[in-house]
Amino acid sequence: MKAPSTLTVLGLAVALIAVGTWVGTHVSLLPIDASSNAPVYDELFRVLFSIGTSLFVGICGLLGYSLLRFRRRAGDLGDGLAIEENLPLEIIWTAIPAVVVLFIGIYSYDIYERMGGMTPLMDHSAMHAAMVEDAALSSGADARSGPDGSGAMATMVDSGSGPPKDRIWGGIGVAGQSVEAMSVEVTAMQFAFIFRYPESNIISGELHVPVNRPVELRMKANDVIHAFWVPQFRLKQDIIPGQPTLLSFTPTRAGTYPIICAELCGPYHGGMRSSVVVHEASEFEQWQQQQTPV
Repeated sequence: MKAPSTLTVLGLAVALIAVGTWVGTHVSLLPIDASSNAPVYDELFRVLFSIGTSLFVGICGLLGYSLLRFRRRAGDLGDGLAIEENLPLEIIWTAIPAVVVLFIGIYSYDIYERMGGMTPLMDHSAMHAAMVEDAALSSGADARSGPDGSGAMATMVDSGSGPPKDRIWGGIGVAGQSVEAMSVEVTAMQFAFIFRYPESNIISGELHVPVNRPVELRMKANDVIHAFWVPQFRLKQDIIPGQPTLLSFTPTRAGTYPIICAELCGPYHGGMRSSVVVHEASEFEQWQQQQTPV
């Protein structure tokens, strides 16, 4: 049997890459994008989808060709040809997956950093300071003061030894926008999310936010591990008891989107759902006025 020529192999490889690129560019399996994080995540998904399609079509095509071309013929009772020590082939099938995996790893980490990255979670002094800060905010005290009001917390934060502003996840803001972030306290419990707005003292079972304004969710869990997941925002963050978590994002499309707990948290985990309602600015102000306690 004559082996395929180099040009034939290269032509098939180019065709596979073209097919994978077209599918990754024109076929979308993701829900609508509604936050500034979404386009960055979708970029990574398209690349992975393109690579996966090329590999899937190539492997299935080669397998189908081999099953037809090298099938046992009627009356053939002999053994197949023994082929050993094909060093070029071994190098090729080792090098290609290695390059693909290395590229995916580097590119994924770049996307991860562009989406905000993650601060070290093993810094116990930072975590302790974060918990003190959250406790002070919850009690209405000055979070930048120490337990005795001496300003020890302010010194620690200003010196850089305190908790970073984005302790867990920092979202992507809208380019050219310097609007102050809106803070919302989120309490996850079996089996509900409770949202509190410190500035207006509104408590709600739904998250209401204005479009194109940065939002900071100060999240805590009262019992077990939960996860805050909004597919349209491309955000999913675990909420761990005793570990204050700050999740920031900027909604970019008005609408109502599901909030799902993506961490098995008990027998009614499947019913732990809520909604995030993204309003236009005027509609959000109207909602605030309607909900503000008299």
